[in-house]
Amino acid sequence: MKSTTQNPNRAQELLAAQVRSAVLWRSGSQIVAQLVQWAATFLVIRMLAPADYGLFAMAQVVLVFLNMLNGYGLASGVIQQPDVTPRMVRQLFGMLILLNVGLAAMQLLLAPFAAAYYRQPVVAEMLRVQALLYLTTPFIALPYALLGRRMDFRCQARANIVASIASASAALGGATAGLGVWTLVLAPLVLFAVRGGMMTWGARSLVWPSFDFRGAGTIARYGSVMALGQFFWFAQSQADVFIAGRMFGPHMLGIYTTSLFLTQIFVSKFVPPLNEVAFSAYARIQHDDAATARAFLRTTRAVMVAAFPFYLGLAATAQPLVTTVLGTKWLEMVPVVHVLALAMPFMTLQILLQPACDARGRPGIGVRNGATGAAILTCGFLVGVHWGPVGLAVAWLIAYPLYFAISAWRSLPTIGVRARQIADAIAMPLMASLVMALGVSAIDTGVLPTLAAPVHLVVLVTTGGAIYGVFLIAFARPVLRDLLAMIRKRPLAVAQ
Repeated sequence: MKSTTQNPNRAQELLAAQVRSAVLWRSGSQIVAQLVQWAATFLVIRMLAPADYGLFAMAQVVLVFLNMLNGYGLASGVIQQPDVTPRMVRQLFGMLILLNVGLAAMQLLLAPFAAAYYRQPVVAEMLRVQALLYLTTPFIALPYALLGRRMDFRCQARANIVASIASASAALGGATAGLGVWTLVLAPLVLFAVRGGMMTWGARSLVWPSFDFRGAGTIARYGSVMALGQFFWFAQSQADVFIAGRMFGPHMLGIYTTSLFLTQIFVSKFVPPLNEVAFSAYARIQHDDAATARAFLRTTRAVMVAAFPFYLGLAATAQPLVTTVLGTKWLEMVPVVHVLALAMPFMTLQILLQPACDARGRPGIGVRNGATGAAILTCGFLVGVHWGPVGLAVAWLIAYPLYFAISAWRSLPTIGVRARQIADAIAMPLMASLVMALGVSAIDTGVLPTLAAPVHLVVLVTTGGAIYGVFLIAFARPVLRDLLAMIRKRPLAVAQ
């Protein structure tokens, strides 16, 4: 009797240790890689013009649209499978090659039509060169699937760091050499080529592809559902650029998309690697309802402890931040950043829902949520675009809370969590962040003298960090104890 109770506990302890290691490697490498990329990115932004980023955003609409079919959903299907044979691996590689060669050809065909839509001939030239990106995808997606099954994120960590350094070097070199918008085309090509080579070598995943797909129906079906979900994600993430690209010039589109990049740094750069680890972990415990619910609540609270102060702090420090990091030529971003930063907490919570539903074998929920979000956000963008970049930002702020509410209503029963539990998990970090933002704004407007932008930014960030930390210590010690317990490998239940 004793051994039967210890074995499940031992298995849970081993899984918890794997998850902690995976989070440290995946998110840690992401932080290092992003620090390298951000340093280069912000330097490049200061060197290039807003119009360059507007043109790049126009080309990205086509690239992102086709990338939703690049086969990462098939790779996720392999991660979710209980058993994977060498034949399935070869079939997956064959599917990835066929898909991505076809996508490269399709992008070449679509390039002149995209240029005509935006009335920018250079967009066609950019898309033709960017078609090379698809040829790297099979050499990233296959090792991603194999390493994800083993929850081995060390290889990915090394590949991400080296690829980021190579990409940052290419970006700085291109900007310094006066390549303009072509700098933004070159850097991703270097990034994906280096990452693909290193991941394939590290995972030992270079196999002979099989184009005999008999028996691969399960992976194909799962991948097709995931791809459908990606289509709706595309509609959400690119509808604003698609709509605004026709109505704005490259300069104003660059102002808007760079504002979006700045406010989405946390949700787009830090949350996805955590979600990759979460998906693998949820898949391991998908048949244990209570464990899945506890893991989801702890993940949500841990993420929002960092997300809330980031977003509200960004809203409170937008002007000195933009001036210091990007330069005065980007000051038109400030009102856009103010509004967008307030919408991003809802986007972060929304993104946290899908890995748990997918791992529970219910990817269709994510598809329905995506369809809902695509409809709501597109309607908002069609109205907001008439008021320029700020109008689009207001559309985000109005539409995303509604989108999240509908998604949570669909998703939480599958995860085994109630809305009240989510509210309890994030209440203290939210309150601490609101107090921080209000305190920083009051000090900024009523106390501080005129300061140079970098000094101004340092003072506000230091003040905000102090307010947030003191509030958590004074009023939210259980939140801090839970985070420390996760770091120290101690089990602690939350929001039962």
